[in-house]
Amino acid sequence: MKLNDLQPAVGSTTAPKRLGRGVGSGLGKTSGKGHKGAKARSGGGKAPGFEGGQLPLARRIPKRGFVNIFKTNYAVVNVETLGIFEDGAVVNVEALIEAGCVKNKFDGVKILGNGELTKKLTVQANAFTATAKEKIEAAGGKAEVV
Repeated sequence: MKLNDLQPAVGSTTAPKRLGRGVGSGLGKTSGKGHKGAKARSGGGKAPGFEGGQLPLARRIPKRGFVNIFKTNYAVVNVETLGIFEDGAVVNVEALIEAGCVKNKFDGVKILGNGELTKKLTVQANAFTATAKEKIEAAGGKAEVV
């Protein structure tokens, strides 16, 4: 079989509606949109959540709290995860992404102090917890804030 021989399964695809091709086609003149009204117009219809003029649900229900738009979201990595790196390695954001420890760096990477570390590493991250910094330095490494 070749790529140019590939075809969809029989019945899995249908021909597109050919609008505005004469009265005899059944989709001529108004092209299946009827006469006038919002739905007949370009870009017509109602917004999602519109309830016919009634106050929409999103505005009826009580609101609580607020979202802090200045919050920094860190991708977090525990000290025990750093054990996958070789002794004496420089561990930075790129190295963590490459190793699969971090998928998305968000606003930065924060190292947490969960677990133990036996290898001497130079860890470069945006933030460290106090215990993480202690454990990295106790193992003979460095915790550098970038």
